Amino acid sequence: MSVATSSAQAPLEALSGGDALIGMAALGKTAAALALVIAIILLCTSLLKRWQHHRYDHGARLRIVGTTAVGNRERIVVVEIEDTWLVLGVSGGRISKLHERPAPTDRGSTPPSPPTRFSQRLANAIANSRGKGDSTSSDSQHTS
Repeated sequence: MSVATSSAQAPLEALSGGDALIGMAALGKTAAALALVIAIILLCTSLLKRWQHHRYDHGARLRIVGTTAVGNRERIVVVEIEDTWLVLGVSGGRISKLHERPAPTDRGSTPPSPPTRFSQRLANAIANSRGKGDSTSSDSQHTS
């Protein structure tokens, strides 16, 4: 009986090795399909970003000069349209024109620098305080 049992196990072992190979092929096909779907999604998003950027830049003569919050949902916004500045009040569901004036002619050609981040201001403050501390300690060393 042992001879018959061992001869029956040999084809089963051959099949299990083939099944493992088939399983790996299916897993590879699934991974390749997933990678293809992700690549298509990334390609579509990059194309949409490019398309939307070009769509809004053509003929856009609107520029936000400044903004400030005056309440929880209320803001005052200064908008430049061609050579006119509009002061707008913006609230939850409403925009009101508060004032209109011609844009200044002596404004600089470079846009104002963006406000510095808190981390940069903190690093500068720490560097300045260390610099002041070093100068006072060096002065005390020179007087001794």
